[in-house]
Amino acid sequence: MEPIIRTEKLTYTYSVGTPFEKTAVKDVDLEIEPGELIGIIGHTGSGKSTLIQHFNGLIKPTSGKIYIDGQDIWDKNSCNIRDIRFKVGLVFQYPEYQIFEETVYKDIAFGPKNMGLDEKEIDRRVRETAEIVGLSEETLGKSPFELSGGQKRRVAIAGVMAMEPKVLILDEPTAGLDPKGRDLIMSRIKEFHRRTGATVLLVSHSMEDVAKFASRIIVMNKSELFCCDETPEIFKKADEISAMGLAVPQITRVFMKLRQSGLDIRTDVYTLDFAIKTLREYMLAHGKEIPHAE
Repeated sequence: MEPIIRTEKLTYTYSVGTPFEKTAVKDVDLEIEPGELIGIIGHTGSGKSTLIQHFNGLIKPTSGKIYIDGQDIWDKNSCNIRDIRFKVGLVFQYPEYQIFEETVYKDIAFGPKNMGLDEKEIDRRVRETAEIVGLSEETLGKSPFELSGGQKRRVAIAGVMAMEPKVLILDEPTAGLDPKGRDLIMSRIKEFHRRTGATVLLVSHSMEDVAKFASRIIVMNKSELFCCDETPEIFKKADEISAMGLAVPQITRVFMKLRQSGLDIRTDVYTLDFAIKTLREYMLAHGKEIPHAE
């Protein structure tokens, strides 16, 4: 199967030939398969946001290639960059600040309308996407500026989802939200992925978020691809990732401390269920009694 996204030695340098020259992405080789839900993590300035802006043609590589659905997106003879931007939807950080229409319905409909779709198809997309992100029928008629911050963010995300992209990229979709708001946004993204089968790329500096949802994780460090692997394999590198300045999930830190204190226990633990299973295995292996819940 052809990867939905493939890069070859992708490199981007800002302000070439000036004293401010800086390489933000260097020699990145990636393959992302259709239908994957992938996390992209990295410290501030690691290159993760610059990387994703290449995927829908917002940035042109300084060198290297990027292919979407097997097409070199900068080959003018075979590819239209406008079509790529409909195929790859990008939700920027704090997208609620880009809301501008007078009703929630019109804001979600803006993208599909620009695609030249008829009113019936636009209406279907608006209503289905509103349902996915948890916006009621009543909310569609309201001004988006009357809504809470979390609701505005869902409106903005729905506007990109309504274009039904093959690839949905979200840059820090939970930034600035409280824990309840974060969980809600993440569950809605997961629901979109489940219903549509689209490829979803979730950019975050929070490994807590990506650990719960992503099947594979891309780790960027100092403009380079540190690794790209299945989530359990990534957490086997928890010590190295912590050394980069990234905060591993709290449950992972607990197991790292247990190992540092002398327990011969695995540290690639990143969810509560995994933690319980690991502790049970450890206790059985060391002949300790496992307490039972009453």
